[in-house]
Amino acid sequence: MAALFGRRLRKGAMTTAVAAAAIAALSASQAPGAIPTDMDADNGGNAQAADATPPPGTPVTGNSPYYTELPPLTTPDKPIASIDLPATGPAEAGIPATVLAAYRQAEQALAESRPGCNLPWQLLAAIGKVESGQARGGRVNDQGTTLSPILGPVLNGVGFANISDTDNGQYDGDTTHDRAVGPMQFIPSTWATWGQDGNGDGQKDPNNIYDAALAAGQYLCAGNRDLSVEADLHKAILGYNHSQEYLNTVLTWFAYYKNGTHEVPDGTGVLPEGPGPADPGTSPSPNPTPPATSPKPPKETGSPTPPSGGPGTPKPPKPGDGDPTTPPAPKPVVERLEKTLTGTLTAVAGGAFTERAGVRAEDATGKPVAGVPVRFEITGTTDARFSGGASVVTVTTGKDGLAGAPVLQAGERTGEFRVRATVVGKDVAAVEYAASVTARQTDTLASEQKALTAAPGADFAETVEVKATSGGVAVAGVGVTATVITSADDATTPAAGPYFKDEADNPLRSLNGVTDANGVLQLPKIYTDDTTGTFVLRLVTENGVTLDITLTVAAPPV
Repeated sequence: MAALFGRRLRKGAMTTAVAAAAIAALSASQAPGAIPTDMDADNGGNAQAADATPPPGTPVTGNSPYYTELPPLTTPDKPIASIDLPATGPAEAGIPATVLAAYRQAEQALAESRPGCNLPWQLLAAIGKVESGQARGGRVNDQGTTLSPILGPVLNGVGFANISDTDNGQYDGDTTHDRAVGPMQFIPSTWATWGQDGNGDGQKDPNNIYDAALAAGQYLCAGNRDLSVEADLHKAILGYNHSQEYLNTVLTWFAYYKNGTHEVPDGTGVLPEGPGPADPGTSPSPNPTPPATSPKPPKETGSPTPPSGGPGTPKPPKPGDGDPTTPPAPKPVVERLEKTLTGTLTAVAGGAFTERAGVRAEDATGKPVAGVPVRFEITGTTDARFSGGASVVTVTTGKDGLAGAPVLQAGERTGEFRVRATVVGKDVAAVEYAASVTARQTDTLASEQKALTAAPGADFAETVEVKATSGGVAVAGVGVTATVITSADDATTPAAGPYFKDEADNPLRSLNGVTDANGVLQLPKIYTDDTTGTFVLRLVTENGVTLDITLTVAAPPV
């Protein structure tokens, strides 16, 4: 019922201006939200949310406004978290391709660098939804940078936090106060600490979704948080915005995305309703003024614009860098993928592949293209996986246009499969690597029976059992030949002495066997004739590993 109430409140008689004032007051006061805390689990609620305690310090966004619209009551069709679903179902469940790739890449990177954090990409998606509507529906370029600035209001203490300028206007164009910047809405002072280079272009840009998603993930994982623990999860979210309603809203979208989502083309995502960051056409100036012909009242943005050239004058935007009147300079567009290796990727069962699949993204002239999200997927019947256990990963090309898949780890299943590389969200021909897993090679044969003794005309009381291993791991299906020989130095088979029996009970001094699922081969009983002396039972695997067991035939002492 909470989700339905929230949507009616924003779509009913309450005007946009009143809604904006309510959210502003809520953010400024850090008061609990109006959404009940006993929401059912299907809508992402949690009865303990009201007890969550905001962490100390300035929040990531400076408590800037956010989109308060909640997801529909109808969840996506598939009760799984997958990017492989068709682009159907509720429009709100669609996430733009590049934005989704950035969330998945951040999850993968943190799974390797902070494995105890357990950051799910759906949490980044939930925060990205309420902070910027998934970068305004995926309005980003090939490198993941927003096509126009996404700026929160001036944080001058009027309705919001009061944060003096910390970046000299580098990111927000304001040299007097800070503003939240980019698809994940970092204030510059927080970005200075947590900024990351997620797309490998050598820059840390809060306007780039790859950089911002990785930085958000690093922040959420700070302090050794385990986001699979409810208390740590709530603390991390509240660190973004000190508001109970914010916590409830993010948790609701988090639960919604965990129930399923699908990929949509960049620029086609659904923007939420209600107050949020500055509109796409908003100037990066800290004090924008509406046109004189506009019937709407001017937005409340703080102190008047200082005189030109004064200490509060923002830096002019660079051509093509957020200036909506100047078209951006053309950037390289990926046209093809080229493999970086030739031949087949190979490994022994249970081992790591020595080479990694990789590609080079190129434009029409053959020059490298940076910032291209490349999806590597394992296809075919195999239990091989990338490091971390994933079968699908997304990696962004660096300045050299190169993207390498994580190390492949072979499972126990032998055979062939393929690694397929595609460009996320672009119609570029895929490339494939052939890969194969071969059976383990036995390196040791062992037996508890080192030497056996029997009387003439009798049999050896103990049964010989051997085990084949490779690196200490049992190897099944290993062919072993067992032969009675004259001595360790003479591999000829004697005409008399210990023997096995064939199906007709005739003496048999050599036979073949195969290890079972546990790597064990149990030999049949060994008999003796009237010949006394010392002999050797030699066991040899199909790849030449040898084990000798001494057989002594002697009359029992009187």
